[in-house]
Amino acid sequence: MTMMTIREIKESDRNEYIAMATQFYSMPCCVHNVDKSHFEKAFDYCLQNNPYAKIFILERNKQIIGYGNISFTYSIEANGNVVWVEELFIKQEFQNKSYGKAYFDFIHTNFPAKRYRLEVTKSNINAMKLYERLGYEFLDYIQMIKER
Repeated sequence: MTMMTIREIKESDRNEYIAMATQFYSMPCCVHNVDKSHFEKAFDYCLQNNPYAKIFILERNKQIIGYGNISFTYSIEANGNVVWVEELFIKQEFQNKSYGKAYFDFIHTNFPAKRYRLEVTKSNINAMKLYERLGYEFLDYIQMIKER
């Protein structure tokens, strides 16, 4: 396997990121569609080097093979900082080559936190297997949201 590099987004990644995010949210593992304008706003927000969220581009031999994004919060329950692994998308032809594990190694190394958290749908069996191998456990919570 060729080494993968992970870097923060830059303006020239915009179209590729939006295409990948669109593909991610049209997959069966996503429970609802997201308006494409959200991808644009997220991209612009993360370009500003804000303290709350980051988008990363995954590359192999200078070819974009996927993206990931994280956000940050604090948890009283965990007694410390929390990194939310919001999304990880790896193009189909690059899946099952340990790039997902390498991305998580990058996150765990470069963004130390008391807790790492993510969401996964029950239909995304391969992702769940990866997360369990990495030490993630299921929570017995029911999530609720309120959209504005």
